[in-house]
Amino acid sequence: MTTSARFEELSRALIAGVREREGLIGLLMLGSASDEGAARRDEWSDHDFFALTEAGRGSEIRPDLSWLPDQGRLVLTAREGEIGFVAVYDDGHVFEFAFSDAAELSSAVAAEATVAVDDAAGTTAALLAESRARAAVADRFDPRNDVRLVLVKLLIGVGRVRRGEVLNGGAFIRQWAVQLLVRAIRGRFAEASTSLRDSIDPVRRFERDFPEWGAQIAAALDLPPEAAAQRLFRLTREILEPGWTEFPSSAADVVAARLGW
Repeated sequence: MTTSARFEELSRALIAGVREREGLIGLLMLGSASDEGAARRDEWSDHDFFALTEAGRGSEIRPDLSWLPDQGRLVLTAREGEIGFVAVYDDGHVFEFAFSDAAELSSAVAAEATVAVDDAAGTTAALLAESRARAAVADRFDPRNDVRLVLVKLLIGVGRVRRGEVLNGGAFIRQWAVQLLVRAIRGRFAEASTSLRDSIDPVRRFERDFPEWGAQIAAALDLPPEAAAQRLFRLTREILEPGWTEFPSSAADVVAARLGW
């Protein structure tokens, strides 16, 4: 369990490590690690952040993680892609971070964020402004299109499950269809989304804004793959179709007929 004191201790040590490491010029604390997200911290909160290198030095510096705090308590580090990293401490606390120069983060998005370290040119602050602008664009839903994709993902997913591709088909059902259904609900009932929502990942804290529907979707995922798909299909119609002329009712009927539902 990560206590509040431990979280703050790691934050201070992380800031010091970035400042002391030659070649590092910035640190952007994200999500619950930021000042804006501090009120949401609990024992499961991780440290999410961007660590910025001098321009062009990302590939040179990335192999070195000695600037991370509490080196003696690290039990695991791993890479996620070219610039993504994770670190786990002996108390189970997690760091998730991108480690690169600003140019390599040109497509990054950020909402709640705090500039903890910056250079004289304000590179980290500029990255934050650009990332927030991209997040604002991403935080827009098209429920008319999203609900159509829900039907497609369920149709493909069930077909693959019936073919014997249970893992792949299950991903279409449990991952892609669910994400799109959540997006469609948030777009269709935008006024119900509160400030608790995550503007980058619409699935985050969905249950806080839509507790009944969140519980029903979660219950559907406890079912075997095809049963889960059929329940998600029914929820899609029950939640979104009534009173909405944009709902693709004819297409939904075709999907149901094709799958024998």
